[in-house]
Amino acid sequence: MLALEVKNLIKSYGDVAAVKNISFQIRVGECFGLLGPNGAGKSTTIEIIEQIQKQDSGQVFYFGKPPTEALREQIGVQFQETALLPRLTARECLEVFSGLYSERIPVPELIKLCQLEEFADRYHEKLSGGQKQRLLLAIAMSNRPKILLLDEPTTGLDPQARRHLWDIITNLKTAGATIILTTHYMDEAEALCDRIVIVDHGEIIAEGEPRNLIRSHLPEVIVEMPLSERVTSDRVKNLLPNERVLILGQRLQISTKKLDQVVRALSDAHIPLDGLHVRQPNLEDLFISLTGKALRS
Repeated sequence: MLALEVKNLIKSYGDVAAVKNISFQIRVGECFGLLGPNGAGKSTTIEIIEQIQKQDSGQVFYFGKPPTEALREQIGVQFQETALLPRLTARECLEVFSGLYSERIPVPELIKLCQLEEFADRYHEKLSGGQKQRLLLAIAMSNRPKILLLDEPTTGLDPQARRHLWDIITNLKTAGATIILTTHYMDEAEALCDRIVIVDHGEIIAEGEPRNLIRSHLPEVIVEMPLSERVTSDRVKNLLPNERVLILGQRLQISTKKLDQVVRALSDAHIPLDGLHVRQPNLEDLFISLTGKALRS
């Protein structure tokens, strides 16, 4: 059964086409990732799904039906920023938002579900970044939503807080929640999402299960080594003209199906192999391969 279907979505702002005929489907109980650099059109797509923006053409169906006021109450949204009333505790914030809905999860259950017990009676202004995101997730779930939209829920969090939120999202998915996730962290999408679409310049450029997409687009292995005076992009490109060579930060990256030949060529050219690392490609490699660039912030 489909929880959400987006058909031939088009949206322009003046002469700028933000969304160009986007279509995808999300199954009930699925964690679906909508990925892309800033300016790609994913935020506009999400805002249309949330009914914040009106599309120029195309349709959005929730459980096979066009949006109605009743259906909107079945959607929960965790925005990147949510304005909360001042001088309220986390528990009181949940009570305020839960009171807006006829169908809702009891506040004590929300507190347990999102692991808020230790700071439920603390003012929300005093919460850390990770604690605030857990509170916002609980608020998004307060109406017992059938579809939960999470808009970059871990941006700005430290690694421990990110992983804590991942655990909560994984538990929600295991319990059967339908989740739509936008994120700039490719490791997050790879860990949490059953399927993804990658959007760039208003169009879908890839869709499928993360591991299948990686295998089909990137059958190579990745060779990484630190840049230095003797390890430069120009030198390695001249040495390996048939391989894809990129610079990412302070490291040089070679994508190849011929690992033995690459390592032998580097060694024969007396290029130092200290710090050389070989790994399988990941979702960020796929993103860079498809868009031609690192994530735009």
